[in-house]
Amino acid sequence: MDRQEILEKQRAYLWPNHIVYYTEPLPLDHGEGLYVWDVEGNRYLDFFGGILTTSVGHNNARVVEAVRAQVGRLIHSSTLYPNANHVALAEKMAEITPGALQTSFFTNSGSEANETAIVAAQTYTDNREIVALRHAYSGRTSLTMSVTAHAAWKMGKSFSPDIKHAINPYCYRCPLQMTFPSCGIACAQDVEDVIRTTTSGRIAAFMAEPIQGVGGFITPPDGYFQIVGAIAHHFGGLFICDEVQTGFGRTGTHWFGISHWDVEPDIMTMAKGIANGLPMGNTITTSEIAQALVGKGLTLSTFGGNPVSTAASLATIGALEEEAPPAQVAVIGARLREGLEALWNKYPLIGDVRGKGLMQGMEFVTDRASKEPAAQAVVQLFEETRARGLLIGKGGLYGNVIRIAPPLTASADQVDQALEILDHALAAVHETLGIN
Repeated sequence: MDRQEILEKQRAYLWPNHIVYYTEPLPLDHGEGLYVWDVEGNRYLDFFGGILTTSVGHNNARVVEAVRAQVGRLIHSSTLYPNANHVALAEKMAEITPGALQTSFFTNSGSEANETAIVAAQTYTDNREIVALRHAYSGRTSLTMSVTAHAAWKMGKSFSPDIKHAINPYCYRCPLQMTFPSCGIACAQDVEDVIRTTTSGRIAAFMAEPIQGVGGFITPPDGYFQIVGAIAHHFGGLFICDEVQTGFGRTGTHWFGISHWDVEPDIMTMAKGIANGLPMGNTITTSEIAQALVGKGLTLSTFGGNPVSTAASLATIGALEEEAPPAQVAVIGARLREGLEALWNKYPLIGDVRGKGLMQGMEFVTDRASKEPAAQAVVQLFEETRARGLLIGKGGLYGNVIRIAPPLTASADQVDQALEILDHALAAVHETLGIN
């Protein structure tokens, strides 16, 4: 199909509330490594990785071969029948996740993984209420939309009254009008205040992303998670860590983002980069918690632990270990961060640069003093980067944050290429807006 036919069928047969990037949508045709091509043959450097999903690049040979081999043997079994890939992947997850996390339940997406985690926490603690963070995004099911604290992503009007939201550790826009570190991480104390004032005083869990994804790569300060994790336990709850976007070395140095704060969650969820694009999610917890769920109701997953997806995941992790281990991601991420900070020094539209590893964000403002969000500048930058062959992401409550998250196999040269394109695109946006 050519571009016109694809877009016509999109409009005719897909829900019209599908989010599509760019003024003129971009139909993709194929990919290789860090590059994708549209149906007209134009090549783009992919620095968003299918929303932080293609962790080892498009058409990674190791992943492709693992999938091809498994498809020729067995495509589907469901969780009713154990298979070698399923148990091997569970064993690998126990190896790379922090602390005592040992027992996995595989599903199809981050939304499912998060919903599974919430139900598990409620069942284990015999408490109902969940404390999450403002600006969070947890998925598109009814329950995970309740956890989401971002109005644009709450489709519908019926949400769980058991979900409460604490203020966000958003240092750039501190809701308490304080400055780190003199603030003493006062935002963490709000979790306790929320529990004491808006819940029954006993919670099932505190749930948070180490770095918020859709929220705009908001990165908590040092010490935050140690405090809120202890608060959750004090009030009878578990700590659910949502690693859907931060997992599998994305943040550098460690396999999972929460390890930057030296905290061990009770339950961890993951998806996206887990299988390089094949649909899969996982909810991993301790043996103690998992065992306590036995006898509390039957459960299964029709597609969870699918032999093809688990084969892809095992191959993806193997490729990461050999081609892009967390230590290497930290080095390449530092190069990217240095380049983005240089752009911050050069272009006044950039108010903040934040993130870890190859998960870096730039927040755009019309004025650095007032911090007025510059969402329109982001829209323009999107068009300028696309025209120059670079794909990036965006997010944030105000739609003013650029999200940069290439496959973890990105090279130093590719980072430099992306930074050069960003430089030229930013210059064009500033010129258009008359900003010196």
